[in-house]
Amino acid sequence: MTYHEISLYRLFSQKLLETSPSSPQEIVHHLGAMQAQDYGMAKWAIGSRCGATEKEIEEAINSAQIIRTHILRPTWHFVAAEDIYWMLDLSGPQVQKMTISSAKKYDYDSKKLDQTNSKIEKLLAGNNHLTREEIMQELDIKKSSSQDFLGANIMMHAELEGLVCNGKMKGKQITYALLEERVKKPKTKLTKEEGLAKLAKRYFESHGPATLLDFSWWSGFSPTICNAVINAIKLQLNCIEIEDKIYYYGNQPFINYHLNKNIHYLPAFDEILISYKTREASILLEHQSKAFTNNGIFKPIIMENSKVVGTWKRSYKKDHVKIETEFFNETEMSKKAILFEGIKAFENYLENKIIIE
Repeated sequence: MTYHEISLYRLFSQKLLETSPSSPQEIVHHLGAMQAQDYGMAKWAIGSRCGATEKEIEEAINSAQIIRTHILRPTWHFVAAEDIYWMLDLSGPQVQKMTISSAKKYDYDSKKLDQTNSKIEKLLAGNNHLTREEIMQELDIKKSSSQDFLGANIMMHAELEGLVCNGKMKGKQITYALLEERVKKPKTKLTKEEGLAKLAKRYFESHGPATLLDFSWWSGFSPTICNAVINAIKLQLNCIEIEDKIYYYGNQPFINYHLNKNIHYLPAFDEILISYKTREASILLEHQSKAFTNNGIFKPIIMENSKVVGTWKRSYKKDHVKIETEFFNETEMSKKAILFEGIKAFENYLENKIIIE
């Protein structure tokens, strides 16, 4: 297996080679957790894999089929409702250490955070969905740059405790609601070992071929823990060694697609790049600084035949959406016309006219 084949297989395992008939919730469940700090782009990450429109995905989020919360690494993720509790049980405690440490800078220790959670629970009880600003006003936390960091810490702590998650959108504003009012709590819990095994199997089946360090990066667990869990489920996975690295992937049958027209316009922070520690299989080293920065900002990307060839951005106009592209190498207009075909999926998703400039 070559790097090209690894990248092609990842497109397959991430359900990008063909638009899947799956629902938005099924796509999120398949991938385990999808990075979602850029809310608009994160919705397109789902839509690019199943053909659903933005409105349909928004409805799945508003109806709590898909939950947006902090989980795994300390960032926003989309998680399927059926996975939210066991994933929080598994990863919440380790991410919580970071939020508690950060909150101490504002004189909020664990006791004070717990007291604040009690107040938040009372505020949101009865399916009361409030924005963070509304919650902070009720907590008498003034709006300022430093207090905004405190507010983010308070709400992240509440999320990781399993108290709150995203509520229904209030216009264009994101709200919080009580998790147990959105998703019924299961009667049984997984052990930590069971949770780790489930998370690892889900990752390699939906993101493979990937390495131990890729899984460690994505999950937030140490390489030592990840190595132990991979050894525990190794018989349930396939593996291959390339340049002294072992890549693990699922047992699902793979059709070796050789498509001349394999073009994808993918969102910022898409799993196809961000879920791996190193990304050389999908993007040449000399182009990586054009697609993502050292401090973790990822741009929307254009992929052709499983390789990143450029970036794009969109802006909303009165009666259309404008798309601007930037290719890494000089590209002839005839070639661009072929590459521009890939944006039609985004046009269908938005249900809006797209003009490329």
